[in-house]
Amino acid sequence: MVEKIILCMELFLSFFLLFRWIQKESIIHNVIHKAYVNLEQAAERRTADNRKGMMLLGNRKGLLYRLEKQLLYSGMTGRFQSLTPELWIVFHLIVCALLYAVAAIGIGTWWIGLIFVALFEGSVSLLINLLISQNYNAVDRELLKFLDFLGNYSITSGEVTQILSQVSSYLEEPLKTVLEECYYEAQTSGDASLALLSMGEKVQHPKFKELVRNMEISMRYSADFTVLVSQSRKSIREHMRMRQEQKALAGEAWVNILILGAMTVVILKTVEVLIGVPIRDILFGTWIGQGCLGGIAAILFSFYKKIRKLDS
Repeated sequence: MVEKIILCMELFLSFFLLFRWIQKESIIHNVIHKAYVNLEQAAERRTADNRKGMMLLGNRKGLLYRLEKQLLYSGMTGRFQSLTPELWIVFHLIVCALLYAVAAIGIGTWWIGLIFVALFEGSVSLLINLLISQNYNAVDRELLKFLDFLGNYSITSGEVTQILSQVSSYLEEPLKTVLEECYYEAQTSGDASLALLSMGEKVQHPKFKELVRNMEISMRYSADFTVLVSQSRKSIREHMRMRQEQKALAGEAWVNILILGAMTVVILKTVEVLIGVPIRDILFGTWIGQGCLGGIAAILFSFYKKIRKLDS
């Protein structure tokens, strides 16, 4: 009995060491590990270049930069610290390839695979946009409170980031996190100006970016922060008033979409009664009907994007 137990333990240990050796020496493992390291190094180089460009007030462009901003504004980067645009693209390519292969092979038609891929990409894009909008609205609600707290402090240029750290405990996300990160970055790097500019890049709200930029300039030239807070408060109140008007216009636009949708349904049912043919057979069974559905979907999607811009 003891010999069998020892034999089992030896077999288990042998297989365990064999799998460990395969894991370390495997070509696939080495290739994946090397690709992951290269992606991380590319992300670090791009981040360093972006931070240098903050001081130049330049508009950085490119697919990776736009994707990085989306992940940052949506809060995905904060939830997953190691997430980079390169890894996000690789993840999308792998998932889309798997979805297409499963749908195309399992169902047997290539266009079903394309539909699955399109649905996945649309769902991810919608989720990212909803998270960005949620964070934007959260900053919009907290901005005046942030200025009120700043107005309660006698701020000097040497203690701006420390004041931000104290104020952060009274604010909600995402401002709470970005203010704390600004303080810790200023403490570790010793460059408060770059820490402020980096903080402004982490939030989408234009008035917050403007406020951070003005704070950095005031700190650099030792200007009076009391005047800055007072002027910023007036500007933000005007911005909020205009945004309320935009929200009212967006609400009217949504009502118009519902009315147009209801009218479209009524018209289609009327046509069905007149011609005596089920309208779904025409819409889904003929290329003319499919083209009409595609056109209606394109118009509604374009209308939706315009309303989202108006409501943001």
